Amino acid sequence: MAMVVKNNMSAISTLNTLNKNSSALSKSLEKVSSGMKINSAADDASGYAISERMRVQIRSLDQANANTQAGNSMMKVAEGAVSSTVDILKTLKEKVINAANDTNTDSDRQTIQKELNQSIDQIDDNANVTFNGKYLVDGSKNTKGTATCTHLTNQSLATATDGSTAFTAMSNRNGESLEIIGTDKITMSYTHQGTTFSCTLDASAATNLSTMVTKVTGVPGAHGSFAFTGATSVIGTNAGGNTIYTADGTSSLTLAAGANGLAGQISGFSIRVTDNEGNVKKSAIAALDNFSEMIKAQNESADNALTFQVGAKANQSIKVGLGDMRSEALGLKGSDGTKLNISTQEKANAAISVLDNAVSKALDQQTTIGSIESRLSYTSTNLTTASENVQASESTIRDADMAKEMTNYTKNNVLLQAAQSMLAQANQSSSSVLSLLQ
Repeated sequence: MAMVVKNNMSAISTLNTLNKNSSALSKSLEKVSSGMKINSAADDASGYAISERMRVQIRSLDQANANTQAGNSMMKVAEGAVSSTVDILKTLKEKVINAANDTNTDSDRQTIQKELNQSIDQIDDNANVTFNGKYLVDGSKNTKGTATCTHLTNQSLATATDGSTAFTAMSNRNGESLEIIGTDKITMSYTHQGTTFSCTLDASAATNLSTMVTKVTGVPGAHGSFAFTGATSVIGTNAGGNTIYTADGTSSLTLAAGANGLAGQISGFSIRVTDNEGNVKKSAIAALDNFSEMIKAQNESADNALTFQVGAKANQSIKVGLGDMRSEALGLKGSDGTKLNISTQEKANAAISVLDNAVSKALDQQTTIGSIESRLSYTSTNLTTASENVQASESTIRDADMAKEMTNYTKNNVLLQAAQSMLAQANQSSSSVLSLLQ
């Protein structure tokens, strides 16, 4: 190599190598200190974009999981309120059965009535429970639905039974006669808006169910007349506009209230058969008085159901409609404040079926809430797993292999020091030219 002083090419080449080593050491130091092999888009543009999208998904999944847990907490509050109501209804069932026993005097029944009144008020308090200021089971969180009327279905009578079937011709599901004769007494009772109405007639005078209901005294005009349907598996139409059928698809006898909504709700219905000596005909009653509420009365409602966002994308949600757990909706009180009356044996006996229907409604709501809680728990577990898996994928792209990066750091550090030493040597080489100038 020629001896020159203007351009020290050895020093320049060594300086370039020094700069490269310095840059490499800087990057290694950044990776080791941050624990990530991609610290900016310049390190790996496509890898950076992919990992950032994954980070967005991870945070979204974590927030959806938090939403799910908050929703579960809300459902637990609602469940607690309904559970308390169920406990009250169980106690009330005991009380009305007690009141129906003639070992009690009317004065005793008045005492029981006072306890029943307070319990009904407490049921209304339970229905006003809130979570974060939102009322839950007061009917304000219903799903969208049309007004419906009470439908009570009896599947113990012969499939051909309808409202016009004579009492004396009735038989059970197995075709066995109920053995009702013309001199037997038929007592029909029902409860509407907290008031119980009843009528007792000879089987021959009552003739059949349809004529019997028209003779029940004190029928209020608010809910119109009853309507019996039979010889069909169709029960009626629910709030969602869906046709409801019997579970086994066989024909049954159904009683429908004459008016929709809570104003026309029939909260209790019972029929008793006694012979001319006053003895209860239990076999006949077992089949004739086996009505179950298949469609409950409900006012028309807008879509006020709760929506839980439980996914990272739009519309990944769970909608929850909560029913009305107030005493009026349960059939224990009228819109005018009239409470279920058990002041006489006859009224207390009729109240038993009212409590049966109320318990059924409350348990149905509790089942709905419980199933949602279970689903939210599964959803939370699924979201946790999804977040974990996406984070593992993001780690593969973004996180640094510390052993590898420390090896690179050590290598680059040694190369930098070597380049620094060689640059010093290259700078000294020009001084040899001075010996030629002396």
